[in-house]
Amino acid sequence: MKNNPKDVRFEDLKKLLVSHGYEPNNTGGSHWVFRKDGCSDEVVPYKKPVKAYYVIRALKSLGVYDEE
Repeated sequence: MKNNPKDVRFEDLKKLLVSHGYEPNNTGGSHWVFRKDGCSDEVVPYKKPVKAYYVIRALKSLGVYDEE
């Protein structure tokens, strides 16, 4: 995912965020909000595949993405 942020499934990104302590929240709309104390919320649209912008943004918030 870090090497190729394109074509990432929503389920995979959700699993990654949850494994890092984010709580998923969906009120029935097309977007999911992932919350963690002390961190900014990550808003991700439920779409397959997830656009690279959202994947990169989530990876940066986790501190696992280095800009090249």
